[in-house]
Amino acid sequence: MKVIIVGGVAGGASCAARLRRLDEKAEILMVERGPYVSYANCGLPYHVGGVIEQESSLLVFTAQMFRAMFAIDARTNTEAISISPKKKTVDLRNATTGEVTTEKYDKLVLSPGAAPIRPPLTGIDLPGIFSVRTVPDAKVIREWIERGSSDLPEERTSAAFQTLEKPKHAVVVGGGYIGLEMAENLVHRGLEVTIVEMLDQVMAPLDPECAHLVERYLEKNGVRLALSDAVAGFKQTAGGSLEVFTKSGKSHPADIVILAIGVRPETSLAKAAGLEIGQRGGIRVDEQMRTSDPNIFAVGDAVEVKDFVTGEWSLIPLAGPANRQGRIAADVIAGRDSKFRGTQGTSVLGIFGATVAMTGANEKLLTRLGQKDFEKVYIFPNSHAGYYPGAKTIVLKVIFRKSDGRLLGAQALGLDGVEKRIDALAMAIQMGATVYDLEEAELCYAPQFGSAKDPVNFAGMVPANVLRGDMPLCHWNSVDGGFLLDVRNPPELAVESVPGAVNIPLPELRARLGELPRDREINIICRSAGRAYFATRILMQNGFKARIISGGMLSRSMLVPK
Repeated sequence: MKVIIVGGVAGGASCAARLRRLDEKAEILMVERGPYVSYANCGLPYHVGGVIEQESSLLVFTAQMFRAMFAIDARTNTEAISISPKKKTVDLRNATTGEVTTEKYDKLVLSPGAAPIRPPLTGIDLPGIFSVRTVPDAKVIREWIERGSSDLPEERTSAAFQTLEKPKHAVVVGGGYIGLEMAENLVHRGLEVTIVEMLDQVMAPLDPECAHLVERYLEKNGVRLALSDAVAGFKQTAGGSLEVFTKSGKSHPADIVILAIGVRPETSLAKAAGLEIGQRGGIRVDEQMRTSDPNIFAVGDAVEVKDFVTGEWSLIPLAGPANRQGRIAADVIAGRDSKFRGTQGTSVLGIFGATVAMTGANEKLLTRLGQKDFEKVYIFPNSHAGYYPGAKTIVLKVIFRKSDGRLLGAQALGLDGVEKRIDALAMAIQMGATVYDLEEAELCYAPQFGSAKDPVNFAGMVPANVLRGDMPLCHWNSVDGGFLLDVRNPPELAVESVPGAVNIPLPELRARLGELPRDREINIICRSAGRAYFATRILMQNGFKARIISGGMLSRSMLVPK
């Protein structure tokens, strides 16, 4: 059996190595149009920033290693230019010599990835405007940043770079993962950074209120934000720098521009071969990663996959799913009955020492799909036991199904312990767990690592209280005109208060029940909703209609415009 794999980075390399482990006799040819296979493209922004200093650290496996260790014919600088499904052949072009050869296959795996979007804007090809996809991309960006610097080795200095001053201003176009990672690393390199984003928020997979926290944190760390504004074009100034013009009429000075607008599945080969392309623009595959041709498989950023939570077709350009898909394709080719469960978009981002992570469906998506059988809670647990030094608050939004408590999604932000909580919740989602299961989850505990009631437990206990009727819930957007009871202590109100709220501190509540109306619903707040929950239980058991405002004053700071 001869297997050809087109694309040698995440999904393709994973497929090749797995297939060799399963089938020692198979003839495996893996081609990659770039100069490197199996490199860590997720590390590229950190190589630009100098966190990963050596380029060689990004090279996980080389073509020579694939040949020596796996007996795989790995060819770099080799591009697949056409496929004949009827003849079961692939035409390959050597990028160095231009020679075109034809190879036959029994099974073909497509892992071409996704290309950075470069819209046809005026001036987009000017010097100093870069995309970030490959190791050579990162190398050129580093050289551009280091031009005019005494730190730049002589052998990496070109005459063109020597005539230019070291960059001071950077514009990053796009506020997604790569955009934010590049912004942070450019700040670390001493540049003043502006992010221009067409949407009204950064990080589209986050719900707006969580994204707003990220935006405040970016601004706190010196990043300028230009939201709800799309780039219209670029212009080179007389001094050789750039101006970035936006559709609102504004302009931003730049010595370097990073295009991080997003990616588009590489589907030209698949389209030309007559393979089915899905409604989202990716190659359509089944749960075994087969395309519409049973002898051709596709994996990675170029394919459409089913969203595990919603069942909708989606494009999820993440390294984890790509690697698993490559492994599954290899299993199926080798005769095993492996299936891809779908993806839930579990992801994490580090920015200036903080962590942002998410998994599953967000509220925006569920609303857009017309789903109404869901509820959300905001909780603010400590990353570990509060009495142990260094505990930090985690902002955690949990989305769950009202009818059966199934966990649907979660988003978290904080300075410590964020990603391990989202990892646990991601596994729970994949196993179809409910918030009742999270209540009973047994997790590691020592005071420096967590609490006896871990944030994951709270992510179950609070929603379970809501579903059992112990804690009727409402949100800030639904309390207008209602009776508002603030159970915080008076000194806290001096810092922040809500107009019209009646203040009865929790320790005084039982003695002052006569001051509260019995003919109106009472909406209760405190700082983070803990004391409001206690107050709700007191009032409900004394015949009052009471409900808690989820997240209290902390969620108000996220949801209510200043």
